[in-house]
Amino acid sequence: MTDPRELPAWRSPSAWATLIGVFAVGLAVDLWSKYWAFRTIAGYPVELERERVLNDPSFFVPHHARWIAVPSDLLDFRLVLNHGAVFGIGQQRRELFIVFTLFATIAALLLFARGTRVRMRATHVAIGMILAGGIGNLYDRIFYGAVRDFLHMLPEWQLPYGWRWPGNSNSDVFPWVFNIADVLLLAGMSLFVVMSFVEDRRMRRLALEAEKAASAGAADGSRK
Repeated sequence: MTDPRELPAWRSPSAWATLIGVFAVGLAVDLWSKYWAFRTIAGYPVELERERVLNDPSFFVPHHARWIAVPSDLLDFRLVLNHGAVFGIGQQRRELFIVFTLFATIAALLLFARGTRVRMRATHVAIGMILAGGIGNLYDRIFYGAVRDFLHMLPEWQLPYGWRWPGNSNSDVFPWVFNIADVLLLAGMSLFVVMSFVEDRRMRRLALEAEKAASAGAADGSRK
């Protein structure tokens, strides 16, 4: 009899509940945090007009006073429009990222349905986080023309000797501004990689145990 935990995830209501629950919560937190940030951080609501953002690549959020979120220069809130991907990669490639996100979403759902088992709850959480992050930024690209970012880590920390990260004009240790969707994406991918490693080790261990059992059975049979 097949162990119910080894069934494909698409056949399990609880697996779907885990995926959808993580996705829904993650997406809601991301979109709410962006809404709150652009209504609050500048001291006045920052209204984004989609057509203006799309037609003017130089459009930027007006300068505003520094908002210290965590003391000791650990985290600031700073409003930024990102026309690229995580860490500002691929600026002005909106259509490419929209298409890529749609294909990645389909691939992630297929991976969940056919590539995971009911028992792989942590992997389902990881896929839910990845989907929430991807759809959160996809929403921004479609409805605002760019991604709304506002989290800036280590804002006053500088690299030594005037070193700079490629493509950046300052010496900040962490010059990138990001959002909750980016956190979900990176955390989800990290968890997925870890769980893939754990699953690979599990399968190797089971294969080794099966091989030893088969060898022991063959030895017993030859003695008889």
